[in-house]
Amino acid sequence: MSLWLPQAFGAKPSGARLARIERSPQYRNGRFHNPLARRSDGASLATIWEFFTGGSPHRRPKAPPPHLRRTASDFADRPEAPRVTWFGHASLLVEIDGVRILIDPVWGERPSPFGWVGTRRFHEPPLALDDLPPLDAVLLSHDHYDHLDLPTVRALAGRVPRWITPLGVGAHLERWGVAADRIDEFDWWDETTVEAEGAAVRLVCTPSRHFSGRGLRDRDATLWSGWAFVGAEQRLWYAGDSALTPQFLEVGERLGPFDLTMIEVGAYNASWSDVHLGPEQAVAAHRMAQGPAVDGRIPGRMLPIHWGTFDLALHGWTEPAERVLAASRAAGVALALPRPGESITPESAPDERWWPEVAWESAADAPAISTGLDPEVLELVPRP
Repeated sequence: MSLWLPQAFGAKPSGARLARIERSPQYRNGRFHNPLARRSDGASLATIWEFFTGGSPHRRPKAPPPHLRRTASDFADRPEAPRVTWFGHASLLVEIDGVRILIDPVWGERPSPFGWVGTRRFHEPPLALDDLPPLDAVLLSHDHYDHLDLPTVRALAGRVPRWITPLGVGAHLERWGVAADRIDEFDWWDETTVEAEGAAVRLVCTPSRHFSGRGLRDRDATLWSGWAFVGAEQRLWYAGDSALTPQFLEVGERLGPFDLTMIEVGAYNASWSDVHLGPEQAVAAHRMAQGPAVDGRIPGRMLPIHWGTFDLALHGWTEPAERVLAASRAAGVALALPRPGESITPESAPDERWWPEVAWESAADAPAISTGLDPEVLELVPRP
């Protein structure tokens, strides 16, 4: 474990990689920036102290939450219709048009640079890494520990033909053993195609409002993003980690509507509302990315992610699910609520509670609203 210490922080971009970064419209004065200023990200000493000493008494479940154990045989065939499997937190297997792409895989015990400290998983990974089916690509949204995991990358380094990331993240991958010719890095609105067995899926790097860094000296040295999957007939969107941003309207105008969105609902707080969405703003993000409603109906289904696996905030572990249920009903948005390990399709997905009922705070009790938003965006945030 001690050998992980220097490696887990990754590597800062340099050489040709840094030269490309410096040409990005998002990069200036030695770092990446959001179009909307980030006024708060939870880095104050008071917030950090509260994280370690306070918060809800239900931040962790009393026992491992329900999850579905999967085996290699469950993924023996490539499905014709889009299928998404949620492995917990933000780790997802997306299968669309015969193409298999693994998003932000974290199989490690702790989202931490140290193997011996940091919050531990609530449940074991629903599928063993060795049982993953053949992958056409791994897709990454940014370099935070709960999305980019050193032991997982090392285990998959020689098995995956393509690693697709925002600008700069490839520096970490190369240091950890991924061959340079397998890494593709993109700026917002750049796109590429992933092919498999005669089929192809278009991937578009979409904007998000977040930050990056794995240590004390690499803050915002790499880019953060979401990703749109454009298939022959259906479209999916993974929002990545983000606060609410009017750029989601542009995602909807350029690429929507989507048959399924995968949006973070957990790890929110008023003190870091400019880097995370929270449940109510996640529903707003879904609405924004869908483009204009059809006959008053909001199309597509939303899969809430980024909850139920790690304790990364002050709220109770079930609170994101409770609040997104209330917000989605107020806004008329259809949800998918699988257990970790469960597979869904855009047309068919469980939307019933599977988690225990424990005390939680409502949006009125503990609001978390991103700053700098125009009234037209704020109007899309449901108020159950």
